[in-house]
Amino acid sequence: MTAVPQAPATSSVPPDGSAPAAPGSVSGVGEILALFRDGTALTRSEVMTSTGLSRTTVNQRLDQLLQARLIAPAGEDSPTRGRPATRFGFNAARGVLLVADLGATGMRAAVCDLNGVIASESQQRIDITEGPDRIIGLVGEHFTRLLAETGNTPHDVHGIGMSVPGPVDFNRGVVVNPPIMTGWDGYDIRGWFARSYDCPVLVDKDVNAMAFGEYRRNFPTTGHLLMLKLGTGIGAGVVVGGQIYRGADGAAGDIGHSQMTQPDDEDQPLCRCGNVGCVEAYVGGWALMRDLQAAGRDVASVDAAIELALAGDPVAVQITRRAGRVLGAAVAGAVSLFNPRVVVIGGQLARVEGQLFAGIREMVYRRSLPLATTRLQIVRSSLDNTAGPIGLALSVADAIFAPDAVGRLITDPA
Repeated sequence: MTAVPQAPATSSVPPDGSAPAAPGSVSGVGEILALFRDGTALTRSEVMTSTGLSRTTVNQRLDQLLQARLIAPAGEDSPTRGRPATRFGFNAARGVLLVADLGATGMRAAVCDLNGVIASESQQRIDITEGPDRIIGLVGEHFTRLLAETGNTPHDVHGIGMSVPGPVDFNRGVVVNPPIMTGWDGYDIRGWFARSYDCPVLVDKDVNAMAFGEYRRNFPTTGHLLMLKLGTGIGAGVVVGGQIYRGADGAAGDIGHSQMTQPDDEDQPLCRCGNVGCVEAYVGGWALMRDLQAAGRDVASVDAAIELALAGDPVAVQITRRAGRVLGAAVAGAVSLFNPRVVVIGGQLARVEGQLFAGIREMVYRRSLPLATTRLQIVRSSLDNTAGPIGLALSVADAIFAPDAVGRLITDPA
């Protein structure tokens, strides 16, 4: 017998990371849809048991969801007597989501079903400093091709998500004073997509999307997670109580530009943001290239610096180990500050796991409070480059299927 889920609480995971508590009753059609979105197939009787609603009300709500194609029959029970009870499940094939995960030097675009499962994807090298018109234009081209490949049209698109390597005002959907994204400040990203698509558009920081993807796919019961993206720059995404924590203005998690003075430094390195001594100025891919070039090594890209370290070059190994200790000191402060259960490390530099992770673990376990490290896991991302697109798709799906937003889909049965 399939376990009957309880009616959804306002947050998917309470602050203590435990399973959500059930309110006394549920009345809205959107709240009933939420019962199906975890993949559970339910009968009408099970929905009644879960919500406490009458048979008449449940039948009305389920009929609305069926007419809107948000749920569909998903098999039958095998009762001991009488007619089998039909089960219903979330209809993830009702439409698609479009997502684009942008980095400083590359982008990944994907079309996903309504459960956030990637159906088709594409990649391209980019230079984010070429500006929004050029880069978002490329995203639009990828979306057009991916829709054609999967047999969909713009009308099938229920939502769009895009992540960027810079600070984002999440409510407005705009990039704010980005250090490396020339020309993007305040650009109307939602307006650009509105020319071709009639759907909500979500814009977020790239590492927030990665953090949400890792949390939902790999650590859904933890509730508290710190995601580090180590690439050309250094970023962090924070999950608290099962939700992305953005802070008062969306600036939370900017660990790369916290100050980190090193005792052996005569002159603190200049960061791309204009300050000196930032974590990124020691640990970012561009900083590793700088230090290796200063040591006489011929490296022209972050990937080349990584390959040098993986090959065991003594200078590259020394530099990456030092970078790990610098980053570890910053992470130790974050671990003590909000006590995550898991620290997930992804991005290009995660490939240099042997040198970087040792330094990170050394500093975290040396400097953080013992209570904060008793059950702490420090792991490499298993989703790698798909963490961002998956996280974006799930964030968009949560937004468009939020209980107070489902009415839009009920009135537009697609």
